[in-house]
This record gives sequence, structure tokens and C-alpha cells, in this order.
Amino acid sequence: MSYHRNPSLTVDIFIYDDKNNFLLIKRKNDPYKDAWAFPGGFVEYGETVEHAAVREAKEETSIDVNLEKLVGVYSKLDRDPRGHTVTVAFLAKGNFDDRKADDDAKDIDIFNFESVKNIDLAFDHKEILNDIYNILKEEKKI
Repeated sequence: MSYHRNPSLTVDIFIYDDKNNFLLIKRKNDPYKDAWAFPGGFVEYGETVEHAAVREAKEETSIDVNLEKLVGVYSKLDRDPRGHTVTVAFLAKGNFDDRKADDDAKDIDIFNFESVKNIDLAFDHKEILNDIYNILKEEKKI
């Protein structure tokens, strides 16, 4: 029997409102400590990616989210310095009034596509954000 090394599975959640504002968290821990990122984290064994996305959003932002759509799957080998990770990214809605940084989040703030242009985001989140922008533009939501 051969041994297979498997990548780690993660989720990222783009929580946005009807005005195309969205939430980013400031990371509390390495890698990318103090960098802005989407809420997200590792999928636990026996957990669906959808459940992990809802759980991670709640843990890091204190917001109960409704997942709207799958953005995509991102699996570049160098996307995470801790090792090979594959992330499943989702669009989600939630009440921004409930936001509070918690768990691995040091801070939380509201951004829009213009305000985030000159901010370095953690991991490959700039690429994911670009894909989200194109999705929302195609759907005529922006």
C-alpha cells in the first residue's frame, strides 16, 4: 500500500452587502500576521466545506452568514507558506452590524473594491478578490 500526502483543505468567505462593501479581517497569527484577509480557515475532518465556511465566518467575525455562491477552488502549490493548501471560496451575506473580530482575527473592517486596491492581502486573496469582482460585474451587481 502506498502512502499519499494530501493537501490541507481550507475555506475563504467573501461576506458582502448590497452596496458591494465587504469584510476583511486582520490576521492575528502567522503566516501573514497583521495582514488583511478574507475570513476563513481549515475544514475539520468529517465537516463539509459549506459547514466549515459558515463556522469560520462565525468564529472570526461573529456573523451568521448565508452562503450564496461558490466562487472557485484555488490550489496553487505556493498559495500558503505552511504547505500545500486548497481553498474553496464562497460569496456570503450577513449582518455587518453583528461584526466583531474574534478567534484568529485581530481586527475587522469594511472595505469596497476601490479602498482595497492599494492594500496587500494575505495569501492569494487579491486573485480571489479579482475573480469575485468579475463574478459580481458579470451578474450586474456592480
